[in-house]
Amino acid sequence: MRDAVPIDAVVSEYLQLRNAGGGNLKGLCPFHDEKSPSFHVSPSKGLYHCFGCQEGGDTLDFVMKVDHLSFSEAVERLAAVAGITLRYEEGGYTPGRQQGERIRLIEAHKVAAQFYVEQLGGAEAEIGRKFLAERGFDQAAAEHFGVGYAPAGWDHLVRFLRGKGFTDRELIVSGLASESRRGGAIDRFRGRLIWPIRDITGEVIGFGARKLREDDQGPKYLNTPETPIYKKSQVLYGIDLAKKEIARTSRAVVVEGYTDVMACHLAGVTTAIATCGTAFGGDHIKILRRLLMDNSNAEVVFTFDGDAAGQKAALRAFEDDQKFAAETSIAITPGGMDPCDLRLAEGDAAVQRLVDTRTPLFAFALRSVVARYNLDTAEGRASALEAGAPIVAGIKNAAIQHEYAVQLAGMLGILDSQFVVRRVAQLARWQRERRQSGGPSGPGQGPRNGPPQGHQGAPAGPPVPSGPRLDLRSPAHRVERELLKLALQHPGLVSPVFDAYGEDEFTAPPYVAVRRAITEAGGAESADAGYLARVRDVAPDDTVRSMVTELAVEAVMHKAPDIYAGEVLVRVRLLAVDRRVAEVRASLARLGPRADEAQLSAVQGELWALQQYGQRLREQGAAAL
Repeated sequence: MRDAVPIDAVVSEYLQLRNAGGGNLKGLCPFHDEKSPSFHVSPSKGLYHCFGCQEGGDTLDFVMKVDHLSFSEAVERLAAVAGITLRYEEGGYTPGRQQGERIRLIEAHKVAAQFYVEQLGGAEAEIGRKFLAERGFDQAAAEHFGVGYAPAGWDHLVRFLRGKGFTDRELIVSGLASESRRGGAIDRFRGRLIWPIRDITGEVIGFGARKLREDDQGPKYLNTPETPIYKKSQVLYGIDLAKKEIARTSRAVVVEGYTDVMACHLAGVTTAIATCGTAFGGDHIKILRRLLMDNSNAEVVFTFDGDAAGQKAALRAFEDDQKFAAETSIAITPGGMDPCDLRLAEGDAAVQRLVDTRTPLFAFALRSVVARYNLDTAEGRASALEAGAPIVAGIKNAAIQHEYAVQLAGMLGILDSQFVVRRVAQLARWQRERRQSGGPSGPGQGPRNGPPQGHQGAPAGPPVPSGPRLDLRSPAHRVERELLKLALQHPGLVSPVFDAYGEDEFTAPPYVAVRRAITEAGGAESADAGYLARVRDVAPDDTVRSMVTELAVEAVMHKAPDIYAGEVLVRVRLLAVDRRVAEVRASLARLGPRADEAQLSAVQGELWALQQYGQRLREQGAAAL
């Protein structure tokens, strides 16, 4: 199962991968926050490893970790992708009893989504089709986004899913049904237009339901509640459709609702996404960063209504701006219209124009803050400076920060622009010091009247990988690492010579453990399709297993491994010989002039033999091995 689906195909569903050289790929790690990509994938070996947080493993390990699945659930997920039918022992296949919970909940949502789509064509759903048509969405648009209809009865979906083998408990846990007063299950969504909410891989994990009738006493939009598979703070509507274009163009457009996403995509803005009943926050940022790769050309554009609520939402988004390396902009819709209304009123071109005429979010935030003060008075200008300067100080790019400081001086009518520049620089320095001491560091967090006070206790940093430390500045450690990488990645280039190397030829304890694991797996000469898996399986603990994965994924430091292999074999052996020469010389010194002649002769003989062997290695290279 580990090899049934290529690991790069699985990983690329969650993050953008780029060429890392040597046949490997890299991207931003999904398991920890980072600014530059240290997450490497080796398609040829079916392994991944993050050189930042040390997470690593094969395809199954990745699926288990990223989706919080058990081993059996991960196997079921990959089997479904690969089209493999699993055979279950002990009584055969009984889905409700043997499939993992997450797989069952995903399957229930998949069946429910099909049910809702079929209902949209019925007579009762005429009101839903009219709602879509009035907003410019035809049947093709509804099919593209999987829009459906939930019948108005109490248990239409529940009865349908029971017929498919799902239990009432599963339907309640999934959020598709609610528990009735009598203890049974009733449909959560009734008489509403339905949008399927998918995760980044395209699996339906929840629904959003829009009220259609006046006698519906519920909220305008009703979403799936928090479930084992649906966390609203970690979901972006439309991400499954937009992810490839976001990665290709390095731009994401964040809108406010399902119909806005539809309108943008149909208007050609196919990078549009939306949150699901919650404010745009940190978990959403993590999803986008892995697609945008935090390159300098990346951009996130927020669209908000031009009213007070929209401006407040924009300023909330600004608070998270510095978590992106991407430039962040805002597009304010004219006349309070959302993108859906704008498309209806002025056509597709107007939606595209809205995004194209965006404003940098820093500039918008600065103007919004300054507008609160009376700039006709000295007191108003001073207050506006104290409110605006921390915002400019929060800009990490020094050149852009200076330019905005000058702009702020112009906004305030302060002729001495350098005074404003110096104030901003002072606040920026204080903010940096606060970050270093563990204090708050966002825009506006710098002190107004003095430097930051001492901070007691630094916050806990990321966990430090366990195991002995490696000093890669040591020539011995560097070359030992290279030899083990060759033995794992290109075993045919170093065998059978490598298998004759003893553990004592490796000086770093982690490398000794990896060398032992290779031996226990049959040695480099026995390498076949299952070689790497065997080496990982015989590793004594997770620390050694992680080291094996890391060495199997890390690029060899030479473009021609076939030439490099002989050089590395010689260097490891030569370093071992030199270490032994030093030990023997130390023994001679300890023996002294009164040593037993036979003992002295034996030690001198070993020293001579070692020196001769070392000389041959230096002169003949791999031929002397």
